[in-house]
Amino acid sequence: MITREQLNQISWLVGEASLSESTVTGLRSRFPGIHFTYCMDDDVMTARPVLQGAGFNLYLIDSSQHCLGFTQDMELATGVVVAEIEDE
Repeated sequence: MITREQLNQISWLVGEASLSESTVTGLRSRFPGIHFTYCMDDDVMTARPVLQGAGFNLYLIDSSQHCLGFTQDMELATGVVVAEIEDE
């Protein structure tokens, strides 16, 4: 489970940093119970973000089944995808 408070904190921390793999490494240290993945937003094809920030989107991941999948349900969420939006 991931709470709205945690999502807000994650969003704030990502917004304050220049987004990179090291930013996500810092998130892993700060939130040890949450799995984090970093990618480009255009790599995410089938999901809606649960939170949008300046230059990034946050998506939730559910790993309760044998395969990972996107979810909008914070009760089922076990991870966050931090997806960077590239300027065009």
